[in-house]
Amino acid sequence: MKPVIVAEKPSQAKAYAEAFKTKKHDGYIEILPEPIFPEGALITWGIGHLVELREPKSYDPKWRKWSLESLPILPERFAFQIAKGKAQQFAVIKRLIGGTDTVINACDVDREGSNIFYSIYRQTGHQNKTVRRLWINSLEKDEVRRGFLNLQDNARDLLLYEEAKARQISDWLIGMNGSRLYSLLLQQKGLREVFAIGRVQTPTLRLIYQREKEIESFVAEPFFEIEGRFTARHGDYTGKVKLKTKDRKEAEELIREHGIGTSETGTVASVKTEEKRIPPPMLHSLSTLQAAANRKWKASPQTVLSVMQTLYEKKLVTYPRTDSQHITPAEFSYLAAAAEKFQQLISEPFEIHSKNPKKRFVDSSKVAEHYAIIPTKKIPTEKALAALSPLERKLYEEIVRTALAMFHTDYKYAETKVVTDVKGLLFHTTGRTELNKGWKSLFPVKEKQDEKPLPPLHESEQVTAETGIKEGMTSPPKPFTEGQLISLMKTCGKYADDPEDTEILKEIEGLGTEATRSGIIETIKRHQYIEVKKNIVSLTDKGRILCRAVEGNLLASPSMTAKWEAYLKRIGRGEASADVFLDNTGKFIRKLLDEVPVQLQTNGLPDKISLPSPGQEKIAACPSCGKGSIISFKNFYGCSEYKNGCKQTFPAVLLKKRLTANQIRLLCTKGQTPILKGFVSKNGKKFSAKLVLENDKIKLEF
Repeated sequence: MKPVIVAEKPSQAKAYAEAFKTKKHDGYIEILPEPIFPEGALITWGIGHLVELREPKSYDPKWRKWSLESLPILPERFAFQIAKGKAQQFAVIKRLIGGTDTVINACDVDREGSNIFYSIYRQTGHQNKTVRRLWINSLEKDEVRRGFLNLQDNARDLLLYEEAKARQISDWLIGMNGSRLYSLLLQQKGLREVFAIGRVQTPTLRLIYQREKEIESFVAEPFFEIEGRFTARHGDYTGKVKLKTKDRKEAEELIREHGIGTSETGTVASVKTEEKRIPPPMLHSLSTLQAAANRKWKASPQTVLSVMQTLYEKKLVTYPRTDSQHITPAEFSYLAAAAEKFQQLISEPFEIHSKNPKKRFVDSSKVAEHYAIIPTKKIPTEKALAALSPLERKLYEEIVRTALAMFHTDYKYAETKVVTDVKGLLFHTTGRTELNKGWKSLFPVKEKQDEKPLPPLHESEQVTAETGIKEGMTSPPKPFTEGQLISLMKTCGKYADDPEDTEILKEIEGLGTEATRSGIIETIKRHQYIEVKKNIVSLTDKGRILCRAVEGNLLASPSMTAKWEAYLKRIGRGEASADVFLDNTGKFIRKLLDEVPVQLQTNGLPDKISLPSPGQEKIAACPSCGKGSIISFKNFYGCSEYKNGCKQTFPAVLLKKRLTANQIRLLCTKGQTPILKGFVSKNGKKFSAKLVLENDKIKLEF
């Protein structure tokens, strides 16, 4: 009998087929007899998830209508159905599997790939087939053929499926019950929105909310430093005393103690230079690549994943959904052999420093299912490179450059620390001089205006010194970019209160997985909980209401998700029971039904809530009338109660500087902003100032 190979999607099936001589059929591809498949084989495919969980109404008619009385939704057994519009392809798979004794799971080599395969396989109703697993990291012809020659058994695959199915069902239960519960209770307060709840998306949203609260509650405070400007024989430089104080008098007193006037003579007390080096960057996992692409080109994480999948299917890069940043000696060997060709590819020739593997990059003990994202052995032609989209090319070159950096020298620089003595008061200066660009030459960047280099200085050299007190203002935390959100989800353990939760989150690498984080961000965008403008993530009013609603509930806690993820991983290792996990999910849902109505009465949400019209998000309560909210109009900010006589407004642009919603929020809630840059005076000079609200009017404070 011909074995049946089940791929996840048509493009994947096509990539497999290109490694063999084949014949096309409707819904499948036939591999003609050859050494690996002496009788031939049949490749068919899903279209992602062909099989999905049934809707609540299919279990019980009472769950058709959304009502608090019908909750909880906890079916005794979970049933699956063919996804809408996919019955034809499912019928092809069912027929082919029915006619064979061996089925090969060739879906994506991760937990979700296992889930897709087994949900389809079990839905066909065919049992007692021999199931083998294709486990490869590249779609190159050689790798595909090697993979089919070395098929694995399905023991590990079955465990991954049990883990994935437990996750899928528990997420379905949380979503179905939590979304109905919060939506219905918030509708009682006047809202007509659906509030989708998710085991991972809700704590992710709360992390954004916590950052926004930090920004809003931040009050800029002045600080004072003593600065010296020095003129030496060969040039000028500046230095600071190791003092940063909120009290100006403390700085004044220190200057007075040393009897220092504004103009003095100082002595270079010491000059110490140390050579430092930075090793090449580690290889990319999906999340580090998403963060880098977002920082460099403002590409969204979801876009990066999509483009990487395309590059993978073009056989230019290895499996993209990896959380590893290491490779094994086998991958290093082919990269070392082709290093010169990759150099030509990016027109960055350099002398290879070493072709010996370093533990920083090559460590088999740190490679589990997949290794880091690297270029495949396939070297594209100039024509093939030119045919790539701009982002495809940027991402491909980023991966090539990062791989080549392994063979380059460290980045070297000299760090010089100078201590200048003015009447016994010590001023410290640090300068940096680049010695060898090394691997950094592979990553050309627009040159920034670096600080003025230190002039040549010698110990005991006399310098003229002008000293004074410099005032600065503390800065608020910055809102997240999409790339930072990916990193935050991965490292959110540091925000957990319980050390045990911190360790669990660190072990499981935070919220979501490499493959799902970008999808989670897209989901909370789709539910209109966040907006992304100029790469900055901000909560909408709807998102803010949900965050306030889940306050104090475990649904909002990364720690709860951490414990669930840790248990799910144990299911995947065969150390824990999926039935116990789902039973605990049911208990958690019953607890939600008891606690949430009470929490909504005690967590500060008003009895009546309304959302502003599209494009008119509430920024803050009106500081003038107290009844309305400040909202954004086309060319200004104003009170929603303007029809009832409130005349409170704020300009959208003040002295050629555009004021943001967050700056207006700070004015309304704190009465002032931090020092803002970018104002332009009437004579065209740029200046910085703090905005202060006095008698409902904006004033500048210098």
